[in-house]
Amino acid sequence: MNTLFEFLSLSDPNVRYVTLGAMLLMGSSSLMGTFTLLNKKSLIGDAIAHAVLPGVCLGFIFSGSKDPLWILAGAFFTGAFSVYLIDFIVQHSRIKEDTAIALVLSVFFGAGIVLLTFIQKSGNAAQSGLDQFLFGRAAAINRNDLMVFGITAVVIASATLLFKRIFILMAFDRDYARSLGFPVKFIQFIQTSLIVLAVVIGIQAVGVVLMAAVLITPAAAARYWSNSVKGILLIATMVGLFSGFAGAFVSYVAPAMPTGPWIVVVASVMAFASMIFSPQSGMLSRYLHQRRLRHTVADENLLKVFYQLAETDKTFFDGRTLAQLTGRRKFQIVSLKRRLSRLQRQGYLEKSGDGWKLTDAGLIRAQRIVKIHRLWELYLTTYMKIAPDHVHEDADTIEHLLTPELEQELERQLGYPDTDPHQAEIPYRKN
Repeated sequence: MNTLFEFLSLSDPNVRYVTLGAMLLMGSSSLMGTFTLLNKKSLIGDAIAHAVLPGVCLGFIFSGSKDPLWILAGAFFTGAFSVYLIDFIVQHSRIKEDTAIALVLSVFFGAGIVLLTFIQKSGNAAQSGLDQFLFGRAAAINRNDLMVFGITAVVIASATLLFKRIFILMAFDRDYARSLGFPVKFIQFIQTSLIVLAVVIGIQAVGVVLMAAVLITPAAAARYWSNSVKGILLIATMVGLFSGFAGAFVSYVAPAMPTGPWIVVVASVMAFASMIFSPQSGMLSRYLHQRRLRHTVADENLLKVFYQLAETDKTFFDGRTLAQLTGRRKFQIVSLKRRLSRLQRQGYLEKSGDGWKLTDAGLIRAQRIVKIHRLWELYLTTYMKIAPDHVHEDADTIEHLLTPELEQELERQLGYPDTDPHQAEIPYRKN
């Protein structure tokens, strides 16, 4: 706890610069990463990150030193050029976008490695540390870097607020935005420039290799928690800020641990946790929903068997043995007993001697399932002109999914019929 309080105090200038710099970098990158994700161009960030390496090297060659302005200018130029080169290849050739991204990424990165090797063998003493752009140097963020990160964050945040509506519109329907008279190409240029800016500034901290993860991972995590763009932007920014803070804290507690990779690790853990535990679309919630649906279908099929066994002589509340149930429909005994117990707990069945019988609630539910099944069969034969012997399987599925509103509409359209295509009675609940 003492270590945590010391870290939170930010009394050490180095800790302050690294922590605030990492948070500013992750927060601003998350904003642009959200629009990159919504535009379905997640790999663009990876291409830009690899494409800036030759720009860094060219900036060093022209200036003869690690002048930040020359290096950032070179990185920005080659990063932006890579994006427009990808668009050019896609528009003027038969190569798909993913292939064009892979092509540009590999060519630019290869050129960067060649230039980096050339610089290392040139004998220029100023080239020391230039290879840190490959893996970043987040733990060495200083006051000047913090100012650059702060200015970049303000620029990106201001542009996002100013162009948010058009950015959102272009992400979902670019043609509609063009038809409304928006300067789509100019807005696209601004958006691309902001993404390149975020990548160029970010590689100083996390490097070429991890920058794509910094750009996309917070947005990917946020996508599982919200369906609105505003919500995704807010959550992605919070994930980014926390990842930057946590990565800096880990490197503070364990100085041998690199800050940049730990930032990505924390963001990735949050993304995977979101993928699994999100209540809206997480893997666990989907599994539980599917499990509940399977149980519902199985239970309703069993209730339908109880109804069908009693339908002829109207003995709906008589007890039914396991042999009678399995004789009507094939059930595995073990799973059948589980379903019977579950329906008893829910109040739809009760024990009757050596068997089971429907309760009032069970009869109502079973009656509804049979009614929907037979109404749907009649609908398919009447309106879809499907032969009566081809409608059973479809009705077996739809009977578990139809809402009460659609059920009422189906009854109305069919005119409250008495029998289905097989002349079986369609049961209606008597009020």
